Amino acid sequence: MSEPENIPTHCGFIALIGAPNAGKSTLLNALVGSKVTIVSHKVQTTRALVRGITLHGQAQLIFVDTPGIFAPKRRLDRAMVTTAWSGAHEADLVGVLIDARKGLDEEAEALLHRLAEVRRPKVLILNKVDVVDKQKLLTLTKEANSKGAFEATFMLSALTGDGVPDLKQWLAARMPESPWLYPPEQMSDAPLRQLAAEITREKLFERLHQELPYHSTVETEVWKELRGGDVRIEQTIYVERESQRKIVLGKGGQSIKAIGEASRKDIAAIIEVPVHLFLFVKVREGWGDDPERYRGMGLEFPKE
Repeated sequence: MSEPENIPTHCGFIALIGAPNAGKSTLLNALVGSKVTIVSHKVQTTRALVRGITLHGQAQLIFVDTPGIFAPKRRLDRAMVTTAWSGAHEADLVGVLIDARKGLDEEAEALLHRLAEVRRPKVLILNKVDVVDKQKLLTLTKEANSKGAFEATFMLSALTGDGVPDLKQWLAARMPESPWLYPPEQMSDAPLRQLAAEITREKLFERLHQELPYHSTVETEVWKELRGGDVRIEQTIYVERESQRKIVLGKGGQSIKAIGEASRKDIAAIIEVPVHLFLFVKVREGWGDDPERYRGMGLEFPKE
């Protein structure tokens, strides 16, 4: 599909913001129709702004999946929250995602309070409505709308896809007239090397249930196209201490093997060629205080 001639095209940026685990990444992947961002049952997994790109009619929708907004404790936390709010301020439209099961808890209340600072059109998105009583949803809709100036409210399930097409259609109708900013077949502006690293980091979250993944980062060191079309990828998982390295490796290397196999399958499904993935685990003390690592993740390094 190419950009149509003599027919006005539309294009715009939509920021998805919400508390951790509200379902932003799952919704983004559902809207785009492909995995473009990390999804995990653990909170605070999205670290940088990830753009997912999709077409609807003559409109190109560019979604910005922001880190979850929460009360920051560490330097990395502060960088993530700052990035999330900057994404909201710079977008053409802001989608505010609330977990319908949790309702207006402390995190959602704080989010809605600060939302008044964002001078952008906003839409309320209630997620996980498939597991919530209808009366509770109606009450939640009324309460949330009384606290924020929303142009519309959508009730959906990002996981099942129910309600997602209606939201997509509404967003497309709101995009400003503009040429498309990306080729029509492109689904993300994250380089494949970065996307592959994010997928491996997701598998770290899924496999390891300790605090460890928050103190780890993944870098794609080698991406080599082989004869026959296969791709060889070498990635390094960096942790802060030797004890963490041992956890990632697991007994007899079982953990790293499982992480690598799961990641390889997902990467291969996205790039649609066979993948040979090799993972290495190294200790890099104090990476959480290294400005270069923050730049690599697309985050601004907090001075304090």
